Amino acid sequence: MAELFFWPALLFYGEAALGYVGDARRPGIAGRAALWGVRLGWLAQTALLAVQATRDDGFPWSTWAGSLDLFVWFVVSAYLFWGSRRPYRLLGLTVMPLAAALLIVSRAGGGTGVGERSHYSNLFLVVHVGLVLVAFAGFTLVAGMSALYLWQERRLKQRNATILRRPAPSLATLDGLAFRLAAYSLPALTLGIGVGIGRLINRGDSVDALVIATCVTWCVWASYLVLRVRGLTGRRAAYLALAGFVLVIVVRLALPATHFA
Repeated sequence: MAELFFWPALLFYGEAALGYVGDARRPGIAGRAALWGVRLGWLAQTALLAVQATRDDGFPWSTWAGSLDLFVWFVVSAYLFWGSRRPYRLLGLTVMPLAAALLIVSRAGGGTGVGERSHYSNLFLVVHVGLVLVAFAGFTLVAGMSALYLWQERRLKQRNATILRRPAPSLATLDGLAFRLAAYSLPALTLGIGVGIGRLINRGDSVDALVIATCVTWCVWASYLVLRVRGLTGRRAAYLALAGFVLVIVVRLALPATHFA
């Protein structure tokens, strides 16, 4: 049954991605249609996750592909918090193409299937996986805001004639919001890593590449916050956030899928 909800979710996310491209070129009906695409896609994906959660074959998101599916849901949920407001609508230009692409990758990896049995308890997986994915979703939105900051700054420098026709937050607003969201996300990642490492120590398991890469990602985002507190703002802060996002993608896509096996 999960397959029945996957395709509508992908269809609506894809429609939203195309709609935001059209809205960037000519603001208006395309942007409104894109927002409805996000909402309907989110509802379809929520139903997909609910179907997976009702199965008793194992923790639904214990696999790499399954957790990627959940990660996409967190990202879109976080976007909807701001994206429903007109000034932040263009944030979807960076978020929704990524969401649609990752949903396809998740499906190709079996993310719409049942979970696998793990030697970890479901409670541990809920806390550990949930905290890490929430943090990564927050960092993804920070990266999206940073990309929008750079785009908006370029338009201002070019004195683009259409800038007044495309409502968008001011540069200062984007910069400050990215900092605050990163400040909320890092504690979640810290707790998620702490729970995971505590479990590794308790069981005497070895540290794998995913744990190391996640800790490196934590260091980069912690450095981002420290530098922001010390006065780093604007374009340099945006580029650092995008670099941190690259590590998030590496952790989610490029590492072994057997971490929780």
